[in-house]
Amino acid sequence: MSADSHHVTQADLLTPVALGPITLKNRVVMAPLTRNRAGPGNVPQALNVDYYAQRATAGLIITEATQVSPEGVGYPNTPGIHSQDQIEGWRQVTDAVHARGGRIFLQLWHVGRISHPSLQPNGQLPVAPSAIKPNGDVFTYDGPLPFVTPRALESHEIPGIVAQYVAGAENALAAGFDGVEVHAANGYLLDQFLRDGTNRRDDSYGGPVENRARLTLEVVEAVAKVWGAERVGVRLSPTGTFNSMSDSDPAKTFGYVAEQLAPLGLAYLHVVEDFAGSGAAQTFNWAALRDAFGGLYLANGGYDQDKAETAVENGHAHLVSFGQLYIANPDLVERFAQNAPLNSPEASQFYGGDHRGYTDYPTLSEDRAPAAA
Repeated sequence: MSADSHHVTQADLLTPVALGPITLKNRVVMAPLTRNRAGPGNVPQALNVDYYAQRATAGLIITEATQVSPEGVGYPNTPGIHSQDQIEGWRQVTDAVHARGGRIFLQLWHVGRISHPSLQPNGQLPVAPSAIKPNGDVFTYDGPLPFVTPRALESHEIPGIVAQYVAGAENALAAGFDGVEVHAANGYLLDQFLRDGTNRRDDSYGGPVENRARLTLEVVEAVAKVWGAERVGVRLSPTGTFNSMSDSDPAKTFGYVAEQLAPLGLAYLHVVEDFAGSGAAQTFNWAALRDAFGGLYLANGGYDQDKAETAVENGHAHLVSFGQLYIANPDLVERFAQNAPLNSPEASQFYGGDHRGYTDYPTLSEDRAPAAA
């Protein structure tokens, strides 16, 4: 645990913290949130610029998951970071956030098996560590369709996956971000390699945890060469079951990952402690994972202001990220500072659509503005 995690005042959630070479103005982080509102070609558009700029008072914004290649796409209208148009679209976002004094990291994403041929180049099968089909349906441009059995990546193809993340990291640098987060959580490609429920390989990327963690560690180290490790975060979800995920020994698997990440000098470790408020993760020893990593620990999952303040105050976390609260409250930091009431999110407008339920949530000043005559 770093020196600043000793007992601090309760207001510490709203005090600055050093994140590598960057000083964040508070410890309130906007979590990555898929909203399915990118424009044609998976390019960020004006609507997305407004959305992120509205939330620039966060200590740090982590963007929605952003695919590093056409093969990494798993949902309609999610942004990419693999074309020049996408770089230019994201540049509009970073310029707007920086103009308001904010800091923003891009989350690098490859969905692996959580896709469908209709979303893939040339209608090909999605790739995965092993040919194991997820349960349920995938959302496509034609509505929900059953998941397909993915194609297991050949050993010789894996360096090409690492190269896709490197290209995404380089493009994020060109787009003006302050850093990047490697998405190794929530049942997507890197998480599929990490966990033995989805990884049945018998080569150097499967079997014991040292092999299953190899791809994630190779990706993180390669991305850190582009950015400098102090501008790279990693997201993990050790107990998450979303996207048909499981592991026989999450404490061992993710403890090993945290230990291997520790010496790299990363910006932070972002941990999903409770996915979608399921409460399923209460038996996992999060403190042990935090201590194995040793750097800044960013907690996520089921936090409100009180829980977040307690977590920072007692040293459990250095920063806390908020998802649904940030959807509905662009000025979340201001509301926390004033102990003001919060807007409630409209779940029916989370995914896809227009500005409604996206950029039209009122701020405190708009709430308090006198009605027009």
